[in-house]
Amino acid sequence: MAPSVIENWNSANGIIAYGKSGEIATSRLDEQVVSILCLHLLQICLVYVNTFMLQHVLADRAWRGRMTLSDLRVLTPLISQHVNPDGRFSLDLRKRLPGLPVHAAR
Repeated sequence: MAPSVIENWNSANGIIAYGKSGEIATSRLDEQVVSILCLHLLQICLVYVNTFMLQHVLADRAWRGRMTLSDLRVLTPLISQHVNPDGRFSLDLRKRLPGLPVHAAR
């Protein structure tokens, strides 16, 4: 059985806010609100990037052909298994993730 949306949401929260076991380190309400809003913003960004990566993969006829109806029913951009919060990664700002839209400079 596939995990529920709430389980995926909480799992991603645990990965994004892994420092101090995900605890909010302040008793001030305004700082707690900012911490939660930042957590939600990061999770929304994760879903946004995952959506474009999934679209890129599914645009490939070979991958799309491998997907069954059951696979498509449980497909969600709320995945975080590929996120390594304390690992090293290289970032090349001259390259874009495949499928991400290019926004014109204003």
